[in-house]
Amino acid sequence: MFKPTAGEKLVDLLIEWGVDHIYGMPGDSINSIIEPLRKAKDKIKFIQVRHEEAGALAAAAYAKLTGKIGVCTAIAGPGAIHLLNGLYDAKLDRVPVLAIAGQVESDLIGTDFFQEVNLERMFDDVAVYNQRIMSAEQLPAVVNQAIRTAYAKKGVSVLTIPDDIPRFEVGKEARITSNFVVKQEIHPLTEDLEKAKEAVETAERPIILAGRGLHGYRETLLAFAEKIAAPIVLTLPGKGVIPDKHPYCLGGLGLIGTKAAFEAMHEADLLIMLGTSFPFTGFLPERIKTIQIDIDPYQIGKRYPVDVGLAGEVGISLKWLLENLSVKTNRDFLEKSQESMKKWWGRLERQEENGSVPLKPQRVIRSLQEVTSDDAILSVDVGNVTVWMARHFHMTNQKFIISSWLATLGCGLPGAIAGKIAYPEKQVIAVCGDGGFGMMMADFVTAVKYNLPIVVIVLNNHKIAMIKFEQEVMGNIEYETDLTNPNFAQYADACGGIGYRIEQPEELLTALQQAVQQNKPCIVDVVVDADEAPMPAKITYAQAAGYTKHMLKVFLEEGKLDLPPL
Repeated sequence: MFKPTAGEKLVDLLIEWGVDHIYGMPGDSINSIIEPLRKAKDKIKFIQVRHEEAGALAAAAYAKLTGKIGVCTAIAGPGAIHLLNGLYDAKLDRVPVLAIAGQVESDLIGTDFFQEVNLERMFDDVAVYNQRIMSAEQLPAVVNQAIRTAYAKKGVSVLTIPDDIPRFEVGKEARITSNFVVKQEIHPLTEDLEKAKEAVETAERPIILAGRGLHGYRETLLAFAEKIAAPIVLTLPGKGVIPDKHPYCLGGLGLIGTKAAFEAMHEADLLIMLGTSFPFTGFLPERIKTIQIDIDPYQIGKRYPVDVGLAGEVGISLKWLLENLSVKTNRDFLEKSQESMKKWWGRLERQEENGSVPLKPQRVIRSLQEVTSDDAILSVDVGNVTVWMARHFHMTNQKFIISSWLATLGCGLPGAIAGKIAYPEKQVIAVCGDGGFGMMMADFVTAVKYNLPIVVIVLNNHKIAMIKFEQEVMGNIEYETDLTNPNFAQYADACGGIGYRIEQPEELLTALQQAVQQNKPCIVDVVVDADEAPMPAKITYAQAAGYTKHMLKVFLEEGKLDLPPL
């Protein structure tokens, strides 16, 4: 009678859970897993990345885009260590990821053998489930538990597998468990819903702060905002919840936000936080009545004091409020906010029309808007590029992903690779700064190898530009923020893709139009102005004072006046 090996059983279980691809690199301590993957390559594809960090970031991005578990693998020691950054991105953004890490053979553990690292201790902080496989018979139950836990707790599960275990046969004494996760509806307490109703009906100037938890609830959110005459402010992970140009949308909040959102937030008398535990509390009102709705009770009141907490699914909570609230007839606050937002859009449009050289980043984003499909996947890297995309790209029905809580540089390219694998029929675009792209650029050849026709926009200013701005606002002189970059367009060609180098405004739109029509991965290397700082929508006294101090230092030490780009 045929008995599968533990490695074969592992692959079978992954397939049964709906996993159709896995990111990683082959290696000595996982080769006993690679062989079963080779045999099952028609059902589950192995995506060979050039760096394990890219694999983990891609797995996290896949989970953000689809809600399905992302899977990555690595050898013991160095490979497993490289996974950590991507796994922390998944942890902080609360998405399900399974990491399968090799380990030295069972009888060598604890002997300080070659590449042996205490992986259980190393992964303990990042994982919601973290186990070493001890036997072939144990493996099936533990694999099911790992995947079930990752889904249920929206986090990272790690399986460490000594290299000898996958070669053993799984005997009949192996435990049989279920390979599915059960969903549930979570309702807030009725008494809390009643308190929220009273708070909304007594408010004159309500405002909504909507986060990532509102994705999929667009119509419900808009109906709620319409009924209570409340403008909507979006967190960065919430970008795309409603269209950016919708009359109720005031854009983002914080350093990447809009003046209209900042002003409305500080004029409101009721803050309604939906599906977000917003960390930048300095941009929230000092103290107004606050309602927070979150499926996780742990998040309610975690960072900002609230008066009413609704622990439950946001869709269920909003539906109840819609059915029980009366229509708010006074719309003065909403209309004032809308007028302010119209002025903000006019200000941004003037920036986008600037035809100077080097190109303004805002001009690049405006041209990108013209060639982007309505259902495109946008993977945005971290840095100044985040600001330009958050402010100037007008989301309609696109999907937008970023490393929102870890904010790790380098997430843009792996996210686009995952996006094209998840949605091969859709247009997929990575928007990166030169600093972020430089970290993960080796994996552009991964897109070439697997024929993934993504477009990578690189805003190339030869700077770690956000850090330059931060140094200046602190009152310091810019130091060690210069970057020495290759010609990224020529790099694309050398990798087997297609490259475009853009230095003049009239070249930009044509190059983008061509890039999105290609059947190969493309890099559009756009030389942009290094001195274009992402000025906050509302400049504080401390920021102004710091920049004045910076200008004085530059004048005294270098004899030149460094004026801010106001």
